[in-house]
Amino acid sequence: MSKIKVLAVCGFGVGSSMILKMKIDEVLKAHGIVADVFTTDVGSATSTPCDIIFTSKELEINIKSKATVPVVAIQNFINKKEIEEKGLELIKGLLSK
Repeated sequence: MSKIKVLAVCGFGVGSSMILKMKIDEVLKAHGIVADVFTTDVGSATSTPCDIIFTSKELEINIKSKATVPVVAIQNFINKKEIEEKGLELIKGLLSK
């Protein structure tokens, strides 16, 4: 897999998911990883084609129960270190497939 699709999810797909998307983009760029990162709302998350989903702890259970891809719960959407710690190895694993 050369380029993965990363989904950032919040309740309505416009507010906090945009912040999360920007931080994921920054983390990926810092590690030289090229990926498509996009946003959506919680209702569309599991039907949107992607390789990995990032969302809030509050939405994780609802999404994880229906998702067929890894789901990463992030407490603080602006904390790049948390995104790296919880998601970077999963993303690297997807890239090596």
